[in-house]
Amino acid sequence: MTNQDRFKILRAMRDPDHWVIRMEYQDEKNVRTRRIVSPIRFTNAARTHLLALCCAREEPRMFFVNNIGPLTLEPAADFVMPHPVEEING
Repeated sequence: MTNQDRFKILRAMRDPDHWVIRMEYQDEKNVRTRRIVSPIRFTNAARTHLLALCCAREEPRMFFVNNIGPLTLEPAADFVMPHPVEEING
């Protein structure tokens, strides 16, 4: 994860009413998805895990930072929960 990506996550954390993150994520079964999350906090000092509200499940979920792919900062007003997870083929 780049410093720019961390900045985007921190911005969404500080202003969750206005910003969410669209990110690619690879789970423990190597399934790649694209999803919308509202970051809550990094769970440890090393910032290896991110707790975020998953807009598909409508509940908090833990994400391993090394498994997060490209991400963008998006206006929160553009998304309504539940927002479907998109599976990425290939």
